[in-house]
Amino acid sequence: MVCDARMSKVSWAYLASYVLSMLGNSIAGVVLPLLVLQTTGSVLATGAVAVASALPAAVAGLVMGVVIDRINRRTASVLTDVISALSIAALPLVDAAVGLALGWFVLFAVIGSFGDVPGLTAREAMIPGVIRAGRMSTERLLGLREALGAMVMLIGPAVGAVLIAAFDGVAVLWVTAATSATAAAVTMLIPREAGVVPAAVVPADGAVPQRVVLRDGWHTLRRSPFLLTTTLISTGVVVVLAGFQALVLPVYFTLQQRPELLGLVLSSLAVGLLLGGGTYAAAGNRGRRRTWFLTGMLITIVGFSAMATLASPWIVLGAAALVGLGNGLFGSLIGVLMVERIPDAMRGRVMSLQNALLTLAPALGMGGAALLVAEFSARTGAIALALIWLITGVAAIGARALRDLEPMPAPEAELVS
Repeated sequence: MVCDARMSKVSWAYLASYVLSMLGNSIAGVVLPLLVLQTTGSVLATGAVAVASALPAAVAGLVMGVVIDRINRRTASVLTDVISALSIAALPLVDAAVGLALGWFVLFAVIGSFGDVPGLTAREAMIPGVIRAGRMSTERLLGLREALGAMVMLIGPAVGAVLIAAFDGVAVLWVTAATSATAAAVTMLIPREAGVVPAAVVPADGAVPQRVVLRDGWHTLRRSPFLLTTTLISTGVVVVLAGFQALVLPVYFTLQQRPELLGLVLSSLAVGLLLGGGTYAAAGNRGRRRTWFLTGMLITIVGFSAMATLASPWIVLGAAALVGLGNGLFGSLIGVLMVERIPDAMRGRVMSLQNALLTLAPALGMGGAALLVAEFSARTGAIALALIWLITGVAAIGARALRDLEPMPAPEAELVS
């Protein structure tokens, strides 16, 4: 009984740290742009901070992938949360000392990027160890993580808005830093052995060149049709969603003179994700995985197709819920498959490559949609985005690498010599 309680605590500690880390990022996503705007009075400055941190975040993710495969993954997760907390806490301290300016925001955004994407990678790389130490099945753990992430999407911005209304913007940053620090503390409740890196990937003399180790991760990803296909699916959905959320739908709701409905798109998407992730957590270990995958993919294809019609605001909101539902189903399944099929020796490096792509993907979606909307119309941009997902979905459904999704042991890592 004591052992069962300990194992259950491991799983819930992992989920709690995930939620706290996401909540901190969600609140920061609301507070920081407003604070930059209030401090500088420039909309361009707000965009400059986001752009300045995007590329360093991707690069930091790649470099830290090597570190995550060399040190204890629980330790890596704690360190990244501490970096995030310190980079946020530094802003009110600087404000009290010399006053904030654009340069300070850029500096600490870049420093914070060493906590964001690497933190996501470290937490994902730790999943197999958490499953071994905990009592939850892989399906339940990943489904709950998807559902809890959706809840944070719903409540995070609202919490940020309430805090801004109640307190000074700079003071709210202390709350954001505290959530990241608490995430680090909760992660410490996970046994250290859950984060142990397989001995085979730790060089005996520590002298393996970093560029070779990075190349090993790329080599593993490139040579696996399964990993390539699932990476393209994940990147595709981020590209299409970013295009809709950042460009097409703001233009559409503005033309409809209903800009207040734009915020409901994210809420509808989150509700769908909550239902999809919750359903998979409850029943994902029943039935064939291929059926779950096909159901999720077909629902998202229908959802994006309906969204592209721009027939009415309410159809768009319903379509967003469908997209979230489908993504919650197949996204949870892909998470399970990643646990099973990425060699544990390469987990940090492979996932760092994937997360780096996902960090840069929104810029591709927003840039492409901006060109289409500016040159033609919002409807043209919407149709193009829906076609991208239709092609991606049909290709994924027909891909040989995704025909057999039943459990199998992860392959051994093949190192580049």
